[in-house]
Amino acid sequence: MGLGDKIENAAQDVSGKAKEAFGKATDDDSKVAEGKADQTSADFKKAGENVKDAFK
Repeated sequence: MGLGDKIENAAQDVSGKAKEAFGKATDDDSKVAEGKADQTSADFKKAGENVKDAFK
């Protein structure tokens, strides 16, 4: 996994956590769901990159 990919995935994860927290604070279920989706997407990207790295 390249450094750029790691940074991008970490940023997406942090952004998702912030959206989720904002959604909880404002009682906005759609923001909570959007934040969780961003975090899940970042997790899948990390897993995919880890698989690629394992086969190098």
